[in-house]
Amino acid sequence: MRDAGTIACTGLTALVGIQTLRLRRGSVVLILGGSGAVGTLAIQMAKQRGAVVATTATGAVAQRAVRRLGADYVVDARTRSSPDRLRDELPNPVESILALAGGPDLQRFIDLLGPGGRVAYPNGVEPEPKKRKGLTIKAFNGVSDPRHFAALRKFADRGMKAEIAAEFPLSRAADAHRRLERGHVVGRIVLRV
Repeated sequence: MRDAGTIACTGLTALVGIQTLRLRRGSVVLILGGSGAVGTLAIQMAKQRGAVVATTATGAVAQRAVRRLGADYVVDARTRSSPDRLRDELPNPVESILALAGGPDLQRFIDLLGPGGRVAYPNGVEPEPKKRKGLTIKAFNGVSDPRHFAALRKFADRGMKAEIAAEFPLSRAADAHRRLERGHVVGRIVLRV
């Protein structure tokens, strides 16, 4: 499987985030940063759990990619009206947010949550979301143990796949780095050994 090596680290982060949010069938989750490596896997996991998935993605390529992976609603986080647009379009209010990106955009989207809403974010998201009364806001780390690897494998066995942006032979690792330096990559850059 060509993308197996790209799933482990980012997949474990997505898995723990989805588990932290306690998603259930029909719940509405917003994944901020859905077109990144963790986000593309989190979208698929949330869909496999039966959630309604809204996500943020900037640019036409990223928006097409997240829709292909199962996102039901897609907005550009940089557009000031995006939270209002989601509020109008979603069939039910947002219950939880997987925050893979921080800052002022995250704070605007947290306003969509009602009492009892949940926010999960991996340690390292900067700045961290501010605590709010009535909301559960929790940081987490990916967990690398047999139980989590087994859960990750179940998602993969049911069709979860890594979004591969480009593949380079190891001898062209410098070209891969230059590609990363050009800007946002939808999915992963793979080095072939």
